[in-house]
Amino acid sequence: MNFEDFIISPRNFKTESWQIGHRITKDIKEDSIVLLFVSDYRGANGDAEVQDFTGIRREFYKLSQLDFEIPVVDLGDLVSGKSVQDSHYILQEVLSACHYKRAIPIIIGGSNDFSFSLFSALNFHTKNINYTQISNIISLQQGELINEYTFLSKIFGAKNFSINNYHHLGYQKHLNEIDSVRLIKEVEFDIIRLAEMMNSTEKTEPFFRKADLVTVNCDAIESFSEPFSMNPQVNGLNRREVCAYMKEIGLSENLKSVGIFNYNIYSENQLNHQLLAQMIWYLIEGINIQRSHPKERHYEIFYVLIDDRQYAFKRDTFSNLWYFGDDENIENCVPCSRKDFDEAKKGWLNTRLTKI
Repeated sequence: MNFEDFIISPRNFKTESWQIGHRITKDIKEDSIVLLFVSDYRGANGDAEVQDFTGIRREFYKLSQLDFEIPVVDLGDLVSGKSVQDSHYILQEVLSACHYKRAIPIIIGGSNDFSFSLFSALNFHTKNINYTQISNIISLQQGELINEYTFLSKIFGAKNFSINNYHHLGYQKHLNEIDSVRLIKEVEFDIIRLAEMMNSTEKTEPFFRKADLVTVNCDAIESFSEPFSMNPQVNGLNRREVCAYMKEIGLSENLKSVGIFNYNIYSENQLNHQLLAQMIWYLIEGINIQRSHPKERHYEIFYVLIDDRQYAFKRDTFSNLWYFGDDENIENCVPCSRKDFDEAKKGWLNTRLTKI
């Protein structure tokens, strides 16, 4: 497939040598970070006309490149297909090309149902996917058409999809029907409420640590004055919190694909553009930090006795991150927090740690 037929190349911006825009290229490179902007909002009752991402790019390009070493590619803007299904197909082809070069695609814009495309493309290259989603809504509606309410049920219901674990973060009780929430819990996937994510990333960091795919629904971010998302909410993660979480996403040891969806592309508010640009920047910073970590790790092991049974916790001496389990292969241990360890010492063991 010739991507030039489906992608509009981004315009050039004048930048200083210290700014990230100075090092951005336009061709997919091996082991790079690839940005792709999407205009199709039909899955969120919007339209599919080509939108102008200039304001976001201008804010992003002028941010510092610090000591980033990973190549950053701005592929451009994806042209929407005649139907939503066409857009999904085109996007999956682009994503697959990125995965072949071990690049991490970051899809920006478009409705939340494009999470399905990210999962589908990744499933072709990776099995037993760990998927973490930040979204205020949990919807498992059934339907022939794919949209932001049906995509999750299509992921769970596809026979050829291989999902190892799913974590849903940022759920807000007052916005959700109880049946979808109950079903997620019945299959023992994790649901984390917004209140548990506020002020600190420590408690929910373990849900990102092994994630292959992370998608962020901008509806989970609070809006003021002009809406930040397609379905604006007065309650949600604030500006500082969401940037901190974007960095945590980048720090994932297995990260292969990221989506930032339902951004209000119709907004002309410069502060909205700034926030989205900084979200992307913190994500890239996290990826660069993770790539700089030493490959060989060392762990301290701690044993806790609860009801005459012994449990093991491990601490990574480099990153100070915690794991549950005594398996010699750290991949078989469950990511956890220092708080999980401290509570175990008091006699209370988080049920999430023992269900796997």
